[in-house]
Amino acid sequence: MQLHVRHDTLYRYAEPVKYSAQSLRLTPRRESGQRAVAWQIAAPGRRVEQVDAYGNVTHLLTLEEPHHEIRIAVQGIVETSDDSALLPNEGPLSPLAYLAPTRLTVAEAGIQSLTERCLGGSAGLRARLNALVEAIGTRLRYRPGVTDVSDPAEVALARGEGVCQDYSRILIACCRTRGIPARYVSGYLYEPDNGGQGESHAWVDVHLGATGWLSLDPTHDTEQTDHYIRVGVGRDYADVAPLKGVYHGGPSHSLDVAVELTRVA
Repeated sequence: MQLHVRHDTLYRYAEPVKYSAQSLRLTPRRESGQRAVAWQIAAPGRRVEQVDAYGNVTHLLTLEEPHHEIRIAVQGIVETSDDSALLPNEGPLSPLAYLAPTRLTVAEAGIQSLTERCLGGSAGLRARLNALVEAIGTRLRYRPGVTDVSDPAEVALARGEGVCQDYSRILIACCRTRGIPARYVSGYLYEPDNGGQGESHAWVDVHLGATGWLSLDPTHDTEQTDHYIRVGVGRDYADVAPLKGVYHGGPSHSLDVAVELTRVA
């Protein structure tokens, strides 16, 4: 499948900003199962491309003149594979790098109980993981605005509500407490019924040993399909935030984001 993506970001500052530096993770990963047919980033200032420790394509954007706003427009076409749920053991890091808990994926009592119930049986690992994904969907109700990107997995599980980042952190925390490497994935999800309107999405890769990685979306209780575009992987959201940076100026600013995904005929 070929998908056209447009991702527009607008920062507005109440006072002129003297200097700003942003790390952009807005380019599809170079890996099996997908390829960027065309991809471009339009933004002011100077950009330097590099690949980070996790294999993500990043751009360091710097503006050294006073400015009131930053417009970043990303668009392109990505070709995805229909058998993309299983991924090979490739990348710069050992799977063990995704085993240690982070502040956002610490496994406390609620996570440990859910883990034991779903991953403690004798069925095959893939079957147990899918049972865990289903259980997370039962425990959480999708509701935007009730959690923050800085909320740990246990907070969302206790609240019983959240969004894709919360579903993903819970799955990661459960896997890691069982000794199974798991990594956070950021990217885009094409949903035909949304009429082209979309947003960034998050899901999880779980390591199956010699088989490779199994990509699971706990928010939608499914394995990854060709409707998904992978942009970044990391230990948690902090490693794959689409934009992250600093600026010198007043504290007041606003952020507007718009994402469109359409299928290329």
